[in-house]
Amino acid sequence: MNILIIGSGGRESAFAYKIAQSPKLTNLYIAPGNAGTTKYGKNVNLKVTDFEGIANFALEHNIDLILVGPEEPLVKGIHDYFLEREDTKHIAIIGPQKAGATLEGSKDFSKEFMFRHNIPTAAYKSFNRSNLEEGLAYLETQKLPIVLKADGLAAGKGVLICETLEQAKTELKAMIEEAKFGDASSVVVVEEYLKGIELSVFVLTDGESYKILPSAKDYKRVGEGDTGLNTGGMGSISPVPFADETFMAKVEERIIKPTIEGLKKDGIPYKGFIFIGLMNVNGDPYVIEYNVRMGDPETESVMPRIESDLVDLLEGVAKGDLANRTYTVSPKTAVTVMLVSGGYPGDYESGKVISNIENVKESIVFHAGTKEVDGQVVTAGGRVIAVTTLQDNLFKALQQATADAGRIFFEGKYFRTDIGFDLI
Repeated sequence: MNILIIGSGGRESAFAYKIAQSPKLTNLYIAPGNAGTTKYGKNVNLKVTDFEGIANFALEHNIDLILVGPEEPLVKGIHDYFLEREDTKHIAIIGPQKAGATLEGSKDFSKEFMFRHNIPTAAYKSFNRSNLEEGLAYLETQKLPIVLKADGLAAGKGVLICETLEQAKTELKAMIEEAKFGDASSVVVVEEYLKGIELSVFVLTDGESYKILPSAKDYKRVGEGDTGLNTGGMGSISPVPFADETFMAKVEERIIKPTIEGLKKDGIPYKGFIFIGLMNVNGDPYVIEYNVRMGDPETESVMPRIESDLVDLLEGVAKGDLANRTYTVSPKTAVTVMLVSGGYPGDYESGKVISNIENVKESIVFHAGTKEVDGQVVTAGGRVIAVTTLQDNLFKALQQATADAGRIFFEGKYFRTDIGFDLI
């Protein structure tokens, strides 16, 4: 099979690493990819939202299957674009059509979906410019802290946890009246705050059957001990120790099955990944959010644990016979530590030379924000490299991943040394 991966981050690097192992693979391309994905396939200089360019490339190179990594092209309708063109509708797209992608593209839509299908989630109400005063009054009736979420895509920054009523009112007005998150916050979901431990559950579905992928927990805060600003993710671990058989049985019965059935009842076709952000509240799972793709850096922890042929599973999604495909997971623990640019998630400099990657022997190095310039690998983003190790237990994995993260050098490099410590 000829396969094209859309995206350029650590998630796409992990996909490329896994797909490159498949005996079913003929050629692998990554658009646009990064300095590390060239190890597994060929990079293609195309933007993730250049649907026409992607389609023309796919036709020229006889692409059989396209795996869409990030959410933006899915929400903007890349799958629909391929289906609408006579010459490209035969190419399999892994990732939902626009209707399904609205689960991530609109927080309000996803909350309505959960309530309609009795999927456990926090209580909420949505507000916009026309009923802002009602929203401010609503805040006065709610318990603190309270959560405000921009309805649309806001690059992971559209969620605020407000500790005081004054802060909540100020932020609600800023989001709606001052477009704090642009068009994304023209509608704001005001949501009950759930207290518990977060985790991510990933499902691959062909719209009828599904496979539950390894669970993971990511660490969003930039500072040690989960302090400081929110980031795209400073590291992750898989599996999650408290996501045992009992807990995962609740997740499957109360959340996964009603989600797949709900999509079918609503007439929403869905072929691809569903990322379910969960809160474990005293042993019961509640949905915080849906994403319509794999997470990052969770993918870097999940992919090395999948022992089956990923291409075979993706082919099952494309052909609608996923239920017949075999699937096995390693019992080992994966830990991912993210190396970031100095100053991230605020202002940071790019173009710093990265060295010593070749001295990492016991871990997998997934490039995230890197590019090659004059034969040298340099930084090209806030999150630069994900170092993942697979070991017999969490403690060994933490030690190895942290040690290997320390072996790689670039000016201003920073990483957390406490990923997963809360679970030991």
